Amino acid sequence: MALQSAGDLLAVWETAATQAPVERALTLLAAAWPGASRAELARLPLGERDARLLDLRAALFGAEVAALAACARCGERVEFALDVPGLRVAGAPPAEGEVSAGGWTLRYRPATSEDLLAALPTPDPVRALAGRCLVDARRDGLPMDEALLPEEALDALSAALAASDPQAEVMLDYTCPACGEEGRTVFDPGAFLWDELRAQARRLLMEVAELARAYGWREADILALSAARRRAYLELAS
Repeated sequence: MALQSAGDLLAVWETAATQAPVERALTLLAAAWPGASRAELARLPLGERDARLLDLRAALFGAEVAALAACARCGERVEFALDVPGLRVAGAPPAEGEVSAGGWTLRYRPATSEDLLAALPTPDPVRALAGRCLVDARRDGLPMDEALLPEEALDALSAALAASDPQAEVMLDYTCPACGEEGRTVFDPGAFLWDELRAQARRLLMEVAELARAYGWREADILALSAARRRAYLELAS
């Protein structure tokens, strides 16, 4: 896995900083797995994408995860102590699945980042995403145009897509410490990893700025130092 040096981390932070979440996740994966093309990564099922993001998070920052959420009732901060293995879902989604509703029989495949990128800008992203994942649509055994899908069938298809790839939507249960409300929240590994990587990039930039002021060194020379040596020089400079 690449993306191990301080310079690599700053480079991927600079590229991903202006990107939307789906593109950003692909940028992180492409930096960590340079042997895979961006197009290949974009065609991974969302659960496989998120599993790789969890692996990247563990490689960069360790397996222990401290996450935060806000209580849906009172807004109180809820803390989660997690680990990466505990966030992994066993098994991969099937290549295809089938669901029936309201006389419709729908065959589908798992959603991918490529599908999200195409669906999100549309007026109805849910229908667009479902349509991209639909392999075959029949009503009473007859082939049908997916544009004719009624809401009942669309809802069933959306639920089946989520159930078939559970790694793509990891839910965390909580009890609010303030009001006792029980609830659930989604853990987004891409957003979580990005927040941590962005914070680390800012710390690195502050170290570079301080050491450059103190010693006149170039950024590349500072980033080539180990974290322990950067800290030691920062202590001496202070």
